[in-house]
Amino acid sequence: MMKHIFLIKIIIILLFGNLVYAQRSKIDSLHEFEYPELKNKFYDYCDHNKVPQAKQIAKYYLQKAKKENNILEIAEGYNLIHFNEKFPTALKYIDSLATITKDIKGNLYPARSYLLKGNLYYKHDNLKAALDNYILALKYAKEQNDKKQTAYANMNIAYINSYIGKNAEAAKIFRYYLYNGNNITDDYQHNQMRIALISCYLEINKLDSANILIKEGEKYALVGKNKYDLNSYSYLSGTYDLKLKKYSTAIIKLSNAYTYFTNSNENNNANYSLFNLGKAYQGAKNKEKVAETYIKLDSNIQKSNITFPELREAYTYLIDYYKEKNDKEKQLYYIDRFLKVDKKLDEQLQYAFTELPKKYDTPKLLEEKEDIINDLKKRKTILYVAISALLLILLLLTYLYYKSRRAERKHHKIAQDLIHSVEKRHKIDPETEVTEALIEELVQKEQKTIKNVPEEVVQAILKELQHFEKKEHFLKKGITLSSLAQSINTNTTYLSEVINSHKEKSFTAYLNDLRVDYALERLIEDKRFRSYKLAIIADELGYNNAQAFTAAFKKKTHTTLSTYLKEIENTMTIK
Repeated sequence: MMKHIFLIKIIIILLFGNLVYAQRSKIDSLHEFEYPELKNKFYDYCDHNKVPQAKQIAKYYLQKAKKENNILEIAEGYNLIHFNEKFPTALKYIDSLATITKDIKGNLYPARSYLLKGNLYYKHDNLKAALDNYILALKYAKEQNDKKQTAYANMNIAYINSYIGKNAEAAKIFRYYLYNGNNITDDYQHNQMRIALISCYLEINKLDSANILIKEGEKYALVGKNKYDLNSYSYLSGTYDLKLKKYSTAIIKLSNAYTYFTNSNENNNANYSLFNLGKAYQGAKNKEKVAETYIKLDSNIQKSNITFPELREAYTYLIDYYKEKNDKEKQLYYIDRFLKVDKKLDEQLQYAFTELPKKYDTPKLLEEKEDIINDLKKRKTILYVAISALLLILLLLTYLYYKSRRAERKHHKIAQDLIHSVEKRHKIDPETEVTEALIEELVQKEQKTIKNVPEEVVQAILKELQHFEKKEHFLKKGITLSSLAQSINTNTTYLSEVINSHKEKSFTAYLNDLRVDYALERLIEDKRFRSYKLAIIADELGYNNAQAFTAAFKKKTHTTLSTYLKEIENTMTIK
Protein backbone atom coordinates (compact mmCIF):
# COMPACT_ATOMS: atom_id res chain seq x y z
CA MET A 1 0.00 0.00 0.00
CA MET A 2 1.55 3.29 -1.13
CA LYS A 3 1.31 6.79 0.28
CA HIS A 4 2.82 9.75 -1.46
CA ILE A 5 6.08 10.85 0.09
CA PHE A 6 5.98 14.52 -0.60
CA LEU A 7 3.24 15.75 1.74
CA ILE A 8 5.33 17.77 4.16
CA LYS A 9 7.25 19.61 1.47
CA ILE A 10 4.18 20.21 -0.68
CA ILE A 11 1.89 21.58 2.02
CA ILE A 12 4.59 24.01 3.14
CA ILE A 13 5.19 25.20 -0.41
CA LEU A 14 1.48 25.79 -0.99
CA LEU A 15 1.39 28.87 1.21
CA PHE A 16 4.02 31.00 -0.36
CA GLY A 17 3.27 31.98 -3.93
CA ASN A 18 5.67 31.55 -6.82
CA LEU A 19 9.07 30.07 -6.16
CA VAL A 20 11.59 31.85 -8.30
CA TYR A 21 14.85 30.00 -8.62
CA ALA A 22 17.17 32.97 -8.13
CA GLN A 23 20.76 32.97 -9.29
CA ARG A 24 23.08 31.65 -6.63
CA SER A 25 25.27 34.29 -5.06
CA LYS A 26 27.17 34.73 -1.86
CA ILE A 27 25.31 36.28 1.04
CA ASP A 28 27.58 39.26 1.48
CA SER A 29 25.41 42.23 0.60
CA LEU A 30 21.88 41.43 1.76
CA HIS A 31 21.13 45.10 2.39
CA GLU A 32 20.98 45.59 -1.37
CA PHE A 33 17.89 43.37 -1.68
CA GLU A 34 14.24 44.20 -1.10
CA TYR A 35 11.86 41.84 0.72
CA PRO A 36 10.63 39.93 -2.38
CA GLU A 37 14.21 39.28 -3.51
CA LEU A 38 15.26 38.11 -0.06
CA LYS A 39 12.26 35.80 0.07
CA ASN A 40 13.09 34.30 -3.33
CA LYS A 41 16.68 33.71 -2.29
CA PHE A 42 15.50 32.09 0.95
CA TYR A 43 13.29 29.58 -0.89
CA ASP A 44 16.01 28.95 -3.45
CA TYR A 45 18.45 27.97 -0.70
CA CYS A 46 15.80 25.85 1.04
CA ASP A 47 15.05 24.04 -2.22
CA HIS A 48 18.73 23.24 -2.66
CA ASN A 49 19.14 22.14 1.00
CA LYS A 50 21.44 25.03 1.86
CA VAL A 51 20.16 25.44 5.39
CA PRO A 52 22.87 27.75 6.86
CA GLN A 53 22.45 30.26 4.03
CA ALA A 54 18.65 30.10 4.30
CA LYS A 55 18.79 30.69 8.07
CA GLN A 56 21.09 33.68 7.56
CA ILE A 57 18.65 35.27 5.11
CA ALA A 58 15.67 34.63 7.42
CA LYS A 59 17.51 36.20 10.36
CA TYR A 60 18.44 39.26 8.29
CA TYR A 61 14.89 39.52 6.93
CA LEU A 62 13.43 39.65 10.45
CA GLN A 63 16.02 42.18 11.66
CA LYS A 64 15.36 44.42 8.67
CA ALA A 65 11.58 44.29 9.23
CA LYS A 66 11.89 45.05 12.96
CA LYS A 67 14.23 47.95 12.26
CA GLU A 68 11.67 49.40 9.82
CA ASN A 69 8.76 48.50 12.17
CA ASN A 70 6.97 46.85 9.23
CA ILE A 71 4.40 44.61 10.91
CA LEU A 72 3.53 42.49 7.86
CA GLU A 73 7.19 41.88 7.04
CA ILE A 74 7.99 41.13 10.69
CA ALA A 75 5.32 38.44 10.49
CA GLU A 76 6.88 37.14 7.27
CA GLY A 77 10.27 37.13 8.99
CA TYR A 78 8.89 34.94 11.78
CA ASN A 79 7.48 32.67 9.09
CA LEU A 80 10.83 32.33 7.27
CA ILE A 81 12.87 31.84 10.40
CA HIS A 82 10.65 29.06 11.79
CA PHE A 83 11.28 26.72 8.84
CA ASN A 84 14.72 25.47 9.86
CA GLU A 85 14.24 25.43 13.63
CA LYS A 86 13.37 22.54 15.94
CA PHE A 87 9.73 22.14 16.88
CA PRO A 88 9.55 24.08 20.20
CA THR A 89 11.42 27.08 18.77
CA ALA A 90 9.53 26.97 15.49
CA LEU A 91 6.20 26.93 17.36
CA LYS A 92 7.25 30.02 19.37
CA TYR A 93 8.01 31.89 16.15
CA ILE A 94 4.59 31.04 14.71
CA ASP A 95 2.93 32.06 17.97
CA SER A 96 4.81 35.37 17.71
CA LEU A 97 3.55 35.73 14.15
CA ALA A 98 -0.04 35.13 15.33
CA THR A 99 0.33 37.68 18.15
CA ILE A 100 1.77 40.45 16.00
CA THR A 101 -0.91 40.01 13.32
CA LYS A 102 -3.96 39.66 15.58
CA ASP A 103 -5.06 43.27 15.00
CA ILE A 104 -4.24 43.42 11.28
CA LYS A 105 -7.26 44.08 9.10
CA GLY A 106 -7.63 42.20 5.84
CA ASN A 107 -8.11 38.66 4.63
CA LEU A 108 -4.65 37.17 5.17
CA TYR A 109 -4.70 36.63 8.94
CA PRO A 110 -5.54 34.73 11.09
CA ALA A 111 -6.15 32.04 8.44
CA ARG A 112 -2.49 32.06 7.41
CA SER A 113 -1.33 31.68 11.03
CA TYR A 114 -3.42 28.52 11.42
CA LEU A 115 -2.18 27.15 8.10
CA LEU A 116 1.44 27.64 9.19
CA LYS A 117 0.82 26.04 12.56
CA GLY A 118 -0.97 23.13 10.89
CA ASN A 119 2.00 22.60 8.58
CA LEU A 120 4.39 22.60 11.52
CA TYR A 121 2.36 20.00 13.40
CA TYR A 122 2.07 17.89 10.25
CA LYS A 123 5.82 18.07 9.70
CA HIS A 124 6.35 16.76 13.23
CA ASP A 125 3.85 13.90 12.88
CA ASN A 126 0.98 15.30 14.92
CA LEU A 127 -1.94 14.72 12.57
CA LYS A 128 -4.69 15.61 15.02
CA ALA A 129 -3.24 19.02 15.84
CA ALA A 130 -2.49 19.63 12.17
CA LEU A 131 -6.06 18.85 11.16
CA ASP A 132 -7.50 21.02 13.95
CA ASN A 133 -5.48 23.99 12.71
CA TYR A 134 -6.33 23.39 9.05
CA ILE A 135 -10.03 23.35 9.93
CA LEU A 136 -9.66 26.67 11.77
CA ALA A 137 -7.75 28.10 8.81
CA LEU A 138 -10.54 26.99 6.48
CA LYS A 139 -13.15 28.59 8.76
CA TYR A 140 -11.43 31.98 8.79
CA ALA A 141 -10.51 31.87 5.09
CA LYS A 142 -14.15 31.26 4.19
CA GLU A 143 -15.33 34.01 6.53
CA GLN A 144 -12.93 36.42 4.81
CA ASN A 145 -13.88 35.11 1.35
CA ASP A 146 -10.20 34.41 0.63
CA LYS A 147 -10.31 31.92 -2.25
CA LYS A 148 -6.57 31.28 -2.25
CA GLN A 149 -6.27 30.42 1.44
CA THR A 150 -9.52 28.48 1.29
CA ALA A 151 -7.93 26.43 -1.48
CA TYR A 152 -4.73 25.90 0.54
CA ALA A 153 -6.71 24.72 3.57
CA ASN A 154 -8.78 22.36 1.41
CA MET A 155 -5.65 20.96 -0.22
CA ASN A 156 -3.88 20.44 3.10
CA ILE A 157 -6.90 18.62 4.53
CA ALA A 158 -6.94 16.53 1.35
CA TYR A 159 -3.33 15.52 2.03
CA ILE A 160 -4.33 14.27 5.49
CA ASN A 161 -7.31 12.43 4.02
CA SER A 162 -5.00 10.73 1.56
CA TYR A 163 -2.53 9.92 4.34
CA ILE A 164 -5.21 8.08 6.36
CA GLY A 165 -6.53 6.21 3.34
CA LYS A 166 -9.38 8.33 1.97
CA ASN A 167 -7.70 8.61 -1.41
CA ALA A 168 -10.79 8.75 -3.59
CA GLU A 169 -12.04 11.69 -1.57
CA ALA A 170 -8.65 13.43 -1.66
CA ALA A 171 -8.28 12.82 -5.40
CA LYS A 172 -11.37 14.96 -6.11
CA ILE A 173 -9.72 17.96 -4.43
CA PHE A 174 -6.35 17.45 -6.10
CA ARG A 175 -7.91 16.99 -9.52
CA TYR A 176 -10.03 20.09 -9.12
CA TYR A 177 -7.06 22.33 -8.28
CA LEU A 178 -4.86 20.65 -10.87
CA TYR A 179 -7.25 21.69 -13.63
CA ASN A 180 -8.94 24.72 -12.01
CA GLY A 181 -6.06 26.33 -10.14
CA ASN A 182 -5.86 29.59 -12.12
CA ASN A 183 -4.81 32.48 -9.87
CA ILE A 184 -4.34 30.00 -7.01
CA THR A 185 -1.47 27.69 -7.93
CA ASP A 186 1.64 28.56 -9.92
CA ASP A 187 3.59 26.13 -12.11
CA TYR A 188 5.46 24.71 -9.13
CA GLN A 189 2.32 24.13 -7.09
CA HIS A 190 0.54 22.82 -10.19
CA ASN A 191 3.23 20.16 -10.35
CA GLN A 192 2.68 19.28 -6.68
CA MET A 193 -1.04 18.80 -7.35
CA ARG A 194 -0.08 16.43 -10.16
CA ILE A 195 2.18 14.44 -7.83
CA ALA A 196 -0.52 14.27 -5.16
CA LEU A 197 -3.15 13.14 -7.67
CA ILE A 198 -0.82 10.45 -9.06
CA SER A 199 -0.32 9.13 -5.55
CA CYS A 200 -4.06 8.89 -4.98
CA TYR A 201 -4.65 7.24 -8.35
CA LEU A 202 -2.00 4.63 -7.57
CA GLU A 203 -3.63 4.00 -4.22
CA ILE A 204 -7.09 3.44 -5.69
CA ASN A 205 -5.68 1.48 -8.65
CA LYS A 206 -6.49 4.00 -11.38
CA LEU A 207 -3.23 2.96 -12.95
CA ASP A 208 -3.82 4.19 -16.50
CA SER A 209 -4.66 7.68 -15.25
CA ALA A 210 -1.65 7.61 -12.95
CA ASN A 211 0.67 6.58 -15.79
CA ILE A 212 -0.53 9.41 -18.05
CA LEU A 213 0.20 11.96 -15.31
CA ILE A 214 3.59 10.36 -14.55
CA LYS A 215 4.67 10.77 -18.18
CA GLU A 216 3.40 14.36 -18.15
CA GLY A 217 5.27 15.09 -14.93
CA GLU A 218 8.52 13.56 -16.16
CA LYS A 219 8.48 15.95 -19.14
CA TYR A 220 7.95 18.86 -16.75
CA ALA A 221 10.86 17.74 -14.57
CA LEU A 222 13.20 17.28 -17.54
CA VAL A 223 12.45 20.77 -18.85
CA GLY A 224 13.09 22.31 -15.44
CA LYS A 225 16.13 20.10 -14.81
CA ASN A 226 14.96 19.79 -11.23
CA LYS A 227 16.56 16.76 -9.56
CA TYR A 228 14.01 16.66 -6.77
CA ASP A 229 11.13 16.45 -9.24
CA LEU A 230 12.97 13.90 -11.39
CA ASN A 231 13.47 11.63 -8.41
CA SER A 232 9.91 12.22 -7.21
CA TYR A 233 8.62 10.92 -10.52
CA SER A 234 11.17 8.11 -10.42
CA TYR A 235 9.60 7.08 -7.11
CA LEU A 236 6.07 7.31 -8.50
CA SER A 237 7.08 5.39 -11.63
CA GLY A 238 8.69 2.73 -9.44
CA THR A 239 5.50 2.46 -7.40
CA TYR A 240 3.49 2.18 -10.62
CA ASP A 241 5.75 -0.72 -11.72
CA LEU A 242 5.28 -2.27 -8.28
CA LYS A 243 1.51 -2.17 -8.78
CA LEU A 244 1.99 -3.90 -12.15
CA LYS A 245 4.26 -6.51 -10.50
CA LYS A 246 7.22 -5.39 -12.60
CA TYR A 247 9.48 -5.91 -9.64
CA SER A 248 12.87 -5.63 -11.37
CA THR A 249 12.24 -2.16 -12.80
CA ALA A 250 10.48 -1.10 -9.60
CA ILE A 251 13.56 -2.04 -7.57
CA ILE A 252 15.85 0.01 -9.83
CA LYS A 253 13.67 3.14 -9.76
CA LEU A 254 12.92 2.99 -6.04
CA SER A 255 16.58 2.36 -5.21
CA ASN A 256 17.62 5.42 -7.23
CA ALA A 257 14.98 7.55 -5.51
CA TYR A 258 16.06 6.28 -2.09
CA THR A 259 19.71 7.12 -2.79
CA TYR A 260 18.86 10.64 -3.93
CA PHE A 261 16.55 11.43 -1.01
CA THR A 262 19.07 10.02 1.48
CA ASN A 263 21.91 12.13 0.07
CA SER A 264 19.64 15.20 0.08
CA ASN A 265 18.63 14.66 3.73
CA GLU A 266 15.02 14.16 2.64
CA ASN A 267 14.67 11.53 5.35
CA ASN A 268 10.90 11.07 5.29
CA ASN A 269 10.88 10.73 1.51
CA ALA A 270 13.77 8.28 1.75
CA ASN A 271 11.84 6.17 4.26
CA TYR A 272 8.79 5.89 2.03
CA SER A 273 11.06 4.92 -0.88
CA LEU A 274 12.66 2.31 1.37
CA PHE A 275 9.26 0.91 2.39
CA ASN A 276 8.12 0.43 -1.21
CA LEU A 277 11.52 -0.98 -2.11
CA GLY A 278 10.91 -3.65 0.52
CA LYS A 279 7.52 -4.37 -1.05
CA ALA A 280 9.21 -4.78 -4.43
CA TYR A 281 11.75 -7.24 -3.00
CA GLN A 282 8.86 -9.06 -1.36
CA GLY A 283 7.16 -9.37 -4.75
CA ALA A 284 10.41 -10.67 -6.19
CA LYS A 285 10.45 -13.28 -3.37
CA ASN A 286 13.83 -12.12 -2.08
CA LYS A 287 13.23 -12.56 1.64
CA GLU A 288 16.76 -11.61 2.68
CA LYS A 289 16.60 -8.28 0.82
CA VAL A 290 13.15 -7.55 2.24
CA ALA A 291 14.42 -8.09 5.76
CA GLU A 292 17.58 -6.06 5.09
CA THR A 293 15.49 -3.18 3.70
CA TYR A 294 12.99 -3.17 6.55
CA ILE A 295 15.76 -3.36 9.16
CA LYS A 296 17.30 -0.26 7.60
CA LEU A 297 13.85 1.39 7.60
CA ASP A 298 13.39 0.66 11.30
CA SER A 299 16.80 2.18 12.05
CA ASN A 300 15.82 5.35 10.18
CA ILE A 301 12.46 5.56 11.95
CA GLN A 302 14.16 5.37 15.35
CA LYS A 303 16.32 8.37 14.43
CA SER A 304 13.45 10.58 13.26
CA ASN A 305 10.59 9.16 15.38
CA ILE A 306 8.25 10.04 12.50
CA THR A 307 5.93 7.19 11.60
CA PHE A 308 3.49 6.44 8.81
CA PRO A 309 0.60 3.96 8.60
CA GLU A 310 2.23 1.35 6.37
CA LEU A 311 5.02 0.73 8.91
CA ARG A 312 2.89 -1.97 10.52
CA GLU A 313 3.47 -4.17 7.46
CA ALA A 314 7.25 -3.82 7.74
CA TYR A 315 7.28 -4.89 11.39
CA THR A 316 4.88 -7.80 10.97
CA TYR A 317 7.07 -9.02 8.11
CA LEU A 318 10.20 -8.89 10.31
CA ILE A 319 8.37 -10.65 13.16
CA ASP A 320 7.35 -13.50 10.84
CA TYR A 321 10.78 -13.54 9.21
CA TYR A 322 12.57 -14.15 12.49
CA LYS A 323 9.85 -16.49 13.69
CA GLU A 324 10.62 -18.73 10.71
CA LYS A 325 14.29 -18.56 11.59
CA ASN A 326 13.48 -19.37 15.23
CA ASP A 327 15.45 -16.30 16.31
CA LYS A 328 13.44 -15.39 19.39
CA GLU A 329 15.67 -12.51 20.49
CA LYS A 330 15.14 -10.61 17.25
CA GLN A 331 11.50 -11.66 17.08
CA LEU A 332 11.01 -10.19 20.55
CA TYR A 333 12.90 -7.03 19.54
CA TYR A 334 10.64 -6.36 16.54
CA ILE A 335 7.52 -7.13 18.56
CA ASP A 336 8.63 -4.39 20.94
CA ARG A 337 9.28 -2.03 18.03
CA PHE A 338 5.89 -2.90 16.51
CA LEU A 339 4.07 -2.21 19.78
CA LYS A 340 5.71 1.21 20.16
CA VAL A 341 4.93 2.23 16.59
CA ASP A 342 1.42 0.76 16.80
CA LYS A 343 0.66 2.70 19.97
CA LYS A 344 1.76 5.94 18.38
CA LEU A 345 -0.26 5.28 15.22
CA ASP A 346 -3.35 4.44 17.27
CA GLU A 347 -2.96 7.68 19.21
CA GLN A 348 -2.50 9.65 15.99
CA LEU A 349 -5.17 8.14 13.83
CA GLN A 350 -7.54 6.73 16.49
CA TYR A 351 -9.97 4.48 14.67
CA ALA A 352 -8.63 5.22 11.15
CA PHE A 353 -6.79 1.92 10.94
CA THR A 354 -9.37 -0.41 12.47
CA GLU A 355 -10.50 -1.39 8.99
CA LEU A 356 -7.04 -2.50 7.96
CA PRO A 357 -6.37 -6.22 8.23
CA LYS A 358 -4.29 -6.73 11.30
CA LYS A 359 -2.15 -9.78 11.19
CA TYR A 360 -0.94 -9.12 14.71
CA ASP A 361 -3.31 -7.35 17.06
CA THR A 362 -1.88 -5.80 20.18
CA PRO A 363 -3.22 -8.19 22.85
CA LYS A 364 -2.06 -11.21 20.89
CA LEU A 365 1.40 -9.73 20.49
CA LEU A 366 1.60 -8.96 24.20
CA GLU A 367 0.79 -12.59 25.00
CA GLU A 368 3.34 -13.81 22.45
CA LYS A 369 5.89 -11.43 23.92
CA GLU A 370 5.38 -12.89 27.39
CA ASP A 371 5.60 -16.45 26.04
CA ILE A 372 8.92 -15.67 24.36
CA ILE A 373 10.33 -13.99 27.47
CA ASN A 374 9.32 -17.00 29.58
CA ASP A 375 10.73 -19.36 26.98
CA LEU A 376 14.08 -17.53 26.94
CA LYS A 377 14.28 -17.71 30.74
CA LYS A 378 13.45 -21.41 30.77
CA ARG A 379 16.36 -22.14 28.44
CA LYS A 380 18.65 -21.32 31.34
CA THR A 381 17.09 -23.99 33.55
CA ILE A 382 17.56 -27.71 33.37
CA LEU A 383 16.39 -29.53 30.24
CA TYR A 384 13.57 -31.40 31.97
CA VAL A 385 11.90 -28.20 33.25
CA ALA A 386 12.25 -26.57 29.82
CA ILE A 387 10.69 -29.51 27.99
CA SER A 388 7.86 -29.72 30.52
CA ALA A 389 7.09 -26.02 30.12
CA LEU A 390 7.13 -26.24 26.34
CA LEU A 391 4.77 -29.22 26.43
CA LEU A 392 2.37 -27.31 28.64
CA ILE A 393 2.47 -24.35 26.27
CA LEU A 394 1.95 -26.64 23.32
CA LEU A 395 -1.09 -28.25 24.97
CA LEU A 396 -2.50 -24.84 25.83
CA LEU A 397 -1.97 -23.56 22.30
CA THR A 398 -3.56 -26.71 20.90
CA TYR A 399 -6.57 -26.27 23.15
CA LEU A 400 -6.87 -22.61 22.21
CA TYR A 401 -6.48 -23.47 18.55
CA TYR A 402 -9.30 -26.02 18.54
CA LYS A 403 -11.45 -23.76 20.65
CA SER A 404 -10.82 -20.96 18.18
CA ARG A 405 -11.61 -23.25 15.26
CA ARG A 406 -14.94 -24.26 16.83
CA ALA A 407 -15.84 -20.63 17.36
CA GLU A 408 -14.78 -19.80 13.81
CA ARG A 409 -16.93 -22.60 12.34
CA LYS A 410 -19.88 -21.41 14.41
CA HIS A 411 -19.42 -17.85 13.14
CA HIS A 412 -19.17 -19.03 9.53
CA LYS A 413 -22.36 -21.09 9.89
CA ILE A 414 -24.24 -18.10 11.31
CA ALA A 415 -22.94 -15.90 8.48
CA GLN A 416 -24.02 -18.45 5.86
CA ASP A 417 -27.50 -18.63 7.39
CA LEU A 418 -27.76 -14.84 7.36
CA ILE A 419 -26.82 -14.70 3.67
CA HIS A 420 -29.33 -17.41 2.79
CA SER A 421 -32.01 -15.62 4.80
CA VAL A 422 -31.41 -12.34 2.94
CA GLU A 423 -31.36 -14.09 -0.44
CA LYS A 424 -34.56 -15.99 0.42
CA ARG A 425 -36.38 -12.75 1.23
CA HIS A 426 -35.32 -11.32 -2.12
CA LYS A 427 -36.58 -14.38 -4.01
CA ILE A 428 -39.96 -14.20 -2.32
CA ASP A 429 -40.55 -10.51 -3.09
CA PRO A 430 -37.63 -8.82 -4.79
CA GLU A 431 -39.46 -5.66 -5.80
CA THR A 432 -41.73 -5.03 -2.81
CA GLU A 433 -42.84 -1.42 -2.58
CA VAL A 434 -44.12 -0.31 0.84
CA THR A 435 -47.23 1.70 -0.04
CA GLU A 436 -49.30 3.95 2.17
CA ALA A 437 -52.06 1.31 2.24
CA LEU A 438 -49.60 -1.37 3.33
CA ILE A 439 -48.23 0.89 6.05
CA GLU A 440 -51.77 1.44 7.31
CA GLU A 441 -52.42 -2.29 7.26
CA LEU A 442 -49.23 -3.07 9.18
CA VAL A 443 -50.05 -0.43 11.76
CA GLN A 444 -53.57 -1.76 12.27
CA LYS A 445 -52.24 -5.28 12.85
CA GLU A 446 -50.18 -4.08 15.81
CA GLN A 447 -53.12 -3.63 18.15
CA LYS A 448 -51.58 -3.49 21.61
CA THR A 449 -52.96 -1.35 24.35
CA ILE A 450 -50.40 0.75 26.19
CA LYS A 451 -51.30 2.18 29.55
CA ASN A 452 -51.19 6.00 29.73
CA VAL A 453 -50.78 6.35 25.92
CA PRO A 454 -53.93 7.12 23.89
CA GLU A 455 -54.62 4.53 21.19
CA GLU A 456 -54.78 7.13 18.42
CA VAL A 457 -51.30 8.35 19.50
CA VAL A 458 -49.95 4.79 19.42
CA GLN A 459 -51.27 4.28 15.88
CA ALA A 460 -49.84 7.62 14.74
CA ILE A 461 -46.43 6.80 16.18
CA LEU A 462 -46.41 3.34 14.60
CA LYS A 463 -47.24 4.86 11.25
CA GLU A 464 -44.42 7.37 11.63
CA LEU A 465 -42.04 4.55 12.56
CA GLN A 466 -43.02 2.70 9.39
CA HIS A 467 -42.13 5.80 7.41
CA PHE A 468 -38.91 6.15 9.41
CA GLU A 469 -37.93 2.61 8.41
CA LYS A 470 -39.09 2.86 4.80
CA LYS A 471 -37.26 6.12 4.13
CA GLU A 472 -34.14 4.72 5.85
CA HIS A 473 -33.88 7.76 8.12
CA PHE A 474 -32.21 5.48 10.65
CA LEU A 475 -28.98 5.90 8.62
CA LYS A 476 -28.66 9.53 9.68
CA LYS A 477 -25.97 10.28 12.24
CA GLY A 478 -26.81 11.63 15.66
CA ILE A 479 -30.30 10.19 15.95
CA THR A 480 -31.56 10.12 19.56
CA LEU A 481 -34.86 9.24 21.17
CA SER A 482 -35.40 12.95 21.72
CA SER A 483 -34.58 14.00 18.13
CA LEU A 484 -36.82 11.28 16.65
CA ALA A 485 -39.69 12.17 18.99
CA GLN A 486 -39.40 15.81 17.99
CA SER A 487 -39.33 14.95 14.27
CA ILE A 488 -42.61 12.97 14.52
CA ASN A 489 -44.30 15.49 16.81
CA THR A 490 -44.56 13.40 19.95
CA ASN A 491 -42.74 13.17 23.26
CA THR A 492 -39.98 10.80 24.36
CA THR A 493 -42.16 9.03 26.92
CA TYR A 494 -44.81 8.04 24.37
CA LEU A 495 -42.22 7.09 21.74
CA SER A 496 -40.23 4.96 24.20
CA GLU A 497 -43.39 3.17 25.41
CA VAL A 498 -44.53 2.36 21.84
CA ILE A 499 -41.11 1.03 20.81
CA ASN A 500 -40.75 -1.04 23.98
CA SER A 501 -44.21 -2.51 23.58
CA HIS A 502 -44.62 -2.96 19.83
CA LYS A 503 -41.00 -3.51 18.82
CA GLU A 504 -40.23 -5.36 22.05
CA LYS A 505 -36.87 -3.70 22.45
CA SER A 506 -35.28 -0.47 23.64
CA PHE A 507 -34.85 2.51 21.34
CA THR A 508 -31.07 1.88 21.08
CA ALA A 509 -31.62 -1.78 20.18
CA TYR A 510 -34.32 -0.80 17.69
CA LEU A 511 -32.01 1.69 15.95
CA ASN A 512 -29.05 -0.71 15.89
CA ASP A 513 -31.16 -3.57 14.54
CA LEU A 514 -32.45 -1.42 11.68
CA ARG A 515 -28.93 -0.38 10.76
CA VAL A 516 -27.51 -3.89 10.98
CA ASP A 517 -30.39 -5.37 8.94
CA TYR A 518 -29.75 -2.70 6.30
CA ALA A 519 -26.02 -3.53 6.32
CA LEU A 520 -26.71 -7.27 5.95
CA GLU A 521 -28.61 -6.69 2.73
CA ARG A 522 -26.51 -3.91 1.23
CA LEU A 523 -23.22 -5.74 1.80
CA ILE A 524 -24.60 -8.59 -0.32
CA GLU A 525 -26.12 -6.41 -3.02
CA ASP A 526 -23.52 -3.67 -3.36
CA LYS A 527 -19.99 -4.80 -4.26
CA ARG A 528 -18.71 -1.25 -4.11
CA PHE A 529 -20.10 -0.79 -0.60
CA ARG A 530 -18.25 -3.96 0.47
CA SER A 531 -14.97 -2.51 -0.80
CA TYR A 532 -15.19 0.57 1.44
CA LYS A 533 -12.94 0.97 4.45
CA LEU A 534 -14.67 -0.10 7.65
CA ALA A 535 -14.75 3.44 9.04
CA ILE A 536 -16.53 4.67 5.89
CA ILE A 537 -19.11 1.84 6.02
CA ALA A 538 -19.81 2.68 9.66
CA ASP A 539 -20.16 6.36 8.81
CA GLU A 540 -22.68 5.63 6.03
CA LEU A 541 -24.72 3.56 8.48
CA GLY A 542 -24.92 6.48 10.91
CA TYR A 543 -22.32 5.35 13.47
CA ASN A 544 -19.76 7.72 14.93
CA ASN A 545 -16.97 5.15 14.68
CA ALA A 546 -16.20 1.70 13.38
CA GLN A 547 -16.03 0.09 16.82
CA ALA A 548 -19.65 0.99 17.58
CA PHE A 549 -20.80 -0.60 14.32
CA THR A 550 -18.84 -3.84 14.70
CA ALA A 551 -20.05 -4.20 18.30
CA ALA A 552 -23.70 -3.70 17.25
CA PHE A 553 -23.25 -6.10 14.33
CA LYS A 554 -21.89 -8.89 16.53
CA LYS A 555 -24.48 -8.33 19.26
CA LYS A 556 -27.36 -8.76 16.80
CA THR A 557 -25.97 -11.47 14.50
CA HIS A 558 -23.71 -13.39 16.93
CA THR A 559 -20.98 -13.44 14.29
CA THR A 560 -18.28 -11.01 13.23
CA LEU A 561 -18.45 -8.57 10.35
CA SER A 562 -15.20 -9.92 8.84
CA THR A 563 -16.64 -13.45 8.81
CA TYR A 564 -19.86 -12.25 7.16
CA LEU A 565 -17.88 -10.39 4.47
CA LYS A 566 -15.71 -13.43 3.84
CA GLU A 567 -18.74 -15.67 3.39
CA ILE A 568 -20.27 -13.18 0.96
CA GLU A 569 -17.12 -13.27 -1.16
CA ASN A 570 -17.09 -17.08 -1.02
CA THR A 571 -20.75 -17.17 -2.11
CA MET A 572 -20.09 -14.77 -4.99
CA THR A 573 -17.08 -16.82 -6.10
CA ILE A 574 -19.12 -20.04 -6.19
CA LYS A 575 -21.88 -18.37 -8.19
